[in-house]
Amino acid sequence: MFNCDYLEGAHPEILKRLSETNMVQTPGYGVDSYCDHARELIRKQVGDDKAYVQFLVGGTQTNMTVLAYLMRHHEGVIAADTGHIAVHETGSVEATGHKVLTIANSEGKITAKQVDDYVNAHNADEMKQHMVKPKVVFIGYATEEGTLYSKRELMDLYDVCKKHDLYLYVDGARMGYGLTSEKSDLTMKDIYDYSDVFYIGGTKVGALFGEAIVFKSTTPHDDFRYLMKQKGGLMAKGRLLGIQFETLFDGEGEDCLYYQISAHANRLAMKFKKRVKELGIELYQDSFTNQQFPIFTDELLEKLSKDYSFNYWCRVDDTHSAVRVCTSWATLEENVDRLLADIEKYM
Repeated sequence: MFNCDYLEGAHPEILKRLSETNMVQTPGYGVDSYCDHARELIRKQVGDDKAYVQFLVGGTQTNMTVLAYLMRHHEGVIAADTGHIAVHETGSVEATGHKVLTIANSEGKITAKQVDDYVNAHNADEMKQHMVKPKVVFIGYATEEGTLYSKRELMDLYDVCKKHDLYLYVDGARMGYGLTSEKSDLTMKDIYDYSDVFYIGGTKVGALFGEAIVFKSTTPHDDFRYLMKQKGGLMAKGRLLGIQFETLFDGEGEDCLYYQISAHANRLAMKFKKRVKELGIELYQDSFTNQQFPIFTDELLEKLSKDYSFNYWCRVDDTHSAVRVCTSWATLEENVDRLLADIEKYM
């Protein structure tokens, strides 16, 4: 199965650590020593011992809760029309009373100029009080298309957000795969420096479940735990989240489990990409992360689907479709090799 990057349970080291600490008694709601230590490790990653870190269970819950916290009732969030909150979260942001203000994407990304133009147009409209006011810009790292923002692009987005008094929020569901990509020129510290809030994805990068929200120390956060509770995100056994992120980030710099397992997924994705291109198969998107988007003929896809499963992406023409092939921290190289061999056999 190559549908997504959360098909398996959790990395064995996480399960081992959860088992070892199973009978230890701790306070609830994320104020235990494991969560505190995980926060310290994440603060080391971003280079600020005053960064505000909290833990939630999943990505949709995280996006919904953070965005509801950052905006007043009449405000909305700018996102690419392919952005996760705009397409694959069942209107959860809208359900909190905030509109997602979509703009056209290019390779899954939006630009600082697009944001600047959007806000300038809003401010120049004499009827603006009748419209949703933009307050947050949402981007993904990596994007839904497996693409990456460069450091320059991130800095430009952050600058335009500061110009217009907007928050820049980064969805990091697949941040590990983004940061360890051969095309990445960003570190987690860079993302911290050039955004207001971001989250580190655990669910898709080796954890049993869980995401770590990181507020810049200068971003308002005093009442965030109130909203966590209201949105059902203040987990009673919060220590389960802390233990997992403690395990993922126990190490110096990029010498920790989070980066090691992310790099593994990317290496196998690049192996897959290189070989399918050699076989003459075109790619729907030129991704350098764990998500790859080969364009298969209907005949080839039908044959492969007998033994493999993928995430259907889109129809390309009358006889071709793009699918998403995902590798993960748990993907076995032998399974990638088998898939590649069968693609070549059926072509």
